[in-house]
Amino acid sequence: MPKRKSTGDRARPQGHFVPRGTGVDPPAAAVTAVVAHRGEHLRARENTVAAFEAALALGVDGIEFDVRPTSDGALVVHHDPLVEGRAISLTPRAELPDWVPTLAEVLELTRGVVAHVEVKNAREPGEVVYDDSGALVAAVLAEVEGARLERRPVVSCFDLATCARVRATGADVAVAWLVEGRPLAGALTEAHVLELDGLNPSYALVDGPGVALARELGLALNVWTVNAEAELMALGALGVEGVITDEPARGLALLRRGGTGR
Repeated sequence: MPKRKSTGDRARPQGHFVPRGTGVDPPAAAVTAVVAHRGEHLRARENTVAAFEAALALGVDGIEFDVRPTSDGALVVHHDPLVEGRAISLTPRAELPDWVPTLAEVLELTRGVVAHVEVKNAREPGEVVYDDSGALVAAVLAEVEGARLERRPVVSCFDLATCARVRATGADVAVAWLVEGRPLAGALTEAHVLELDGLNPSYALVDGPGVALARELGLALNVWTVNAEAELMALGALGVEGVITDEPARGLALLRRGGTGR
C-alpha cells in the first residue's frame, strides 16, 4: 500500500478535492465540482449501477456512494443498514438483491471521475455493527487501491476515529470527515490536527469565515447535500471545492455551464 507523503513533500493541490498543501495557501477552487449524491437518483434507484451511469452521462465531476460490509466479507454499496428488512452486515452477499452493487462494480464505473467513498461505520442508532479493529478500513482501501482509479479518490466517514484510521494507513487517498451539527471552526481544527485532507460539512455550517479558515488550514470543503439554486450559487461564489447534490443536472447548469456562481 503506497505511503502518504509527509507534509513537506506533498505536491501542490490538484483536482477538486484539494489536499493539504506545501505551506502555500491553496487557491479557491477554479470551478466548484459537482458530485452526484448516490448517483443520479432522480432517474434511477439511488446507489445503483443505473443511477451511477445516469450521473456519468450528465458529465459530473464525481460520484458519492456508501459502502457497507456483508456477513461474508463482501463490500457492497447501499446507504441504509437494512435492505428489504434484512441487516446487510448479517446477510451474505448472495442473498442480497441483485440491484445492490458491489464496491468493485462501482469503482469500475467511476474510474474516470472522482469517487467519493463514504464508509458506513458509526456508533449511532440504527447501525447494526461498528468495526473498531481496522478490518473494514483495510478491506475498503484494498479494493480502492486495486481499482487503479484515474483520479485520486476521497474516502469519508462521519466517524472521526475511522477517518484517522484511514489516514494512518498512508494510503494514497484523500480523507474527509463528514460533519453536521457542530461548529465548523472546531471541526476544521480537529481535521487539521489529524492531517486529514478536508471536511465534508452540511451546507448549513458553511459561511465565508469558515471557507477562509479552511483555506488557512489547507483543507478542502466538499459540501452536502446542496440542491436549491440559491445554495448552489452561494457555495460556488464562496469557492468551495465541491458540492454533493441530489440535483447534479441543476448543479452543472449553474456552476459549470450557465455560470460560475461568482
